[in-house]
Amino acid sequence: MRLKTTLALGAAALVATAGFAAPTLAHAGVTGEVTDEPANVSAFLATKLTSMPATAPAAVMVHGATLEQAKTAVIATGMKRVTSFDRIGVVVATGTRSQIQAVRSQPGVTYVEGNAPIELFQDTSNVATRGYEATRTVTGADGTRLTGNGVSVAVIDSGVDPTHPYFTEADGSSAVVANLKTLCEPLELFCSVQKVPSSVDTDTLSLGGHGTHVNGIVAGNPVTIAGGKELQGAAPGAKLVSLSTGAGLVIIGADAALNWVLENHAAPCGAGVPATTCPPIKVTNNSYGPSGGGAFDPESATAKLQRALVAEGVVTVWANGNDGGDGSESLSNPPGTDPTGGIISVASYYDQDTGTRDGVVSDFSSRGEAGDPSTYPDISAPGENIVSSCRLYLPICATGLAPENGPGMLDIGTFNTISGTSMAAPHIAGIVAQLFQANPSATPAQVEAAIKATAHKYTDGAAYVDGTSYDKGHGLVDVVAAAAAIR
Repeated sequence: MRLKTTLALGAAALVATAGFAAPTLAHAGVTGEVTDEPANVSAFLATKLTSMPATAPAAVMVHGATLEQAKTAVIATGMKRVTSFDRIGVVVATGTRSQIQAVRSQPGVTYVEGNAPIELFQDTSNVATRGYEATRTVTGADGTRLTGNGVSVAVIDSGVDPTHPYFTEADGSSAVVANLKTLCEPLELFCSVQKVPSSVDTDTLSLGGHGTHVNGIVAGNPVTIAGGKELQGAAPGAKLVSLSTGAGLVIIGADAALNWVLENHAAPCGAGVPATTCPPIKVTNNSYGPSGGGAFDPESATAKLQRALVAEGVVTVWANGNDGGDGSESLSNPPGTDPTGGIISVASYYDQDTGTRDGVVSDFSSRGEAGDPSTYPDISAPGENIVSSCRLYLPICATGLAPENGPGMLDIGTFNTISGTSMAAPHIAGIVAQLFQANPSATPAQVEAAIKATAHKYTDGAAYVDGTSYDKGHGLVDVVAAAAAIR
């Protein structure tokens, strides 16, 4: 019960903070000059204060001109501090009606916000990572919200449906700015990557579905689907470059796609297309690999390609595999265990469908070999029960257990729930896009270091040794903390 209460507070705080960008401030002018007037309160809190019992505590968010002033105000009024959003100077606290009224007049307090209901945002994966919070409260180097703006993500997978409503931009265009297909001759001795029209559904051509789901996790635009559920990808402001290798992956085809990225990452849509329309690729997502793990081969083409990509400023993200394990041997996806900074392997975290940051490692998530850190995943991200773009007529989408209708009258079964480290990796790929927006000059190694150094140490599974563990790596990714560290 205590856990559930804490989660309700934290999740509500995230949604309430969504209005922080443009509050009506009665306590601080536009220049930041503090007045003698009590700080304004949110509409929800104003209503609550008129009816709440005098001695019953309520949760609020105390906004300060600085974080220290917010903390001081909470202490001075006897409120109980719960947590804080350090980057925006907000302290989450509980207090009685009189304490809440009193904190409004403390020096430096600019706004007091109530614990508003959160019924609409029901997809919890971006809450657990604090990714939803980051897109509402953190800005990138370009001054816009931290959505991955200015970055393209290359997704090497079965393909994508560019016309899916999850990829529809405000102007009606698609977030998929480049659509490519790897074509291999019959004996699969040679593969080439060819551009196809932007309207072509390469996922249907390959009889897949996996790629459309993965692309949506990376950069799905905010959308309200049936039942009022609101969804968005990890980096809803990023662009997508889809490289379809078909539903039946072969290493030559996959490496051909990586090679295409190496040769074209600076201008993925071709010369003459401005970066504002088609930004450079800064990260690739690779939700594929051999079954059963294996040893990393530094001489492989995959290793050479991804190391060359890192040298040119492109991060490579790998799903760690779905072979489970107990730590007695390494079942990790080999390319992801490359020790080169900027090559990231991702384990699957399960938030138990609540948004908690203290959930569990998914049973299916591949484990490394205990005692050999070179085989461990680097980080965990949500990969279990993930809702994203799908088409029911595609084989992999049909395996989803909970099809849901999209925003349009004809969007029948266009979203579905699928699990796997294939779903965890694109969370990290989108988050990498956010971090490059936060600091465009960061190196791939710096991005990986920020993600690992700021990870939330959830305790399920193997113990951490020197900061990492064989099942979950350094812990659960924390987008807000990583964005602060990368600046």
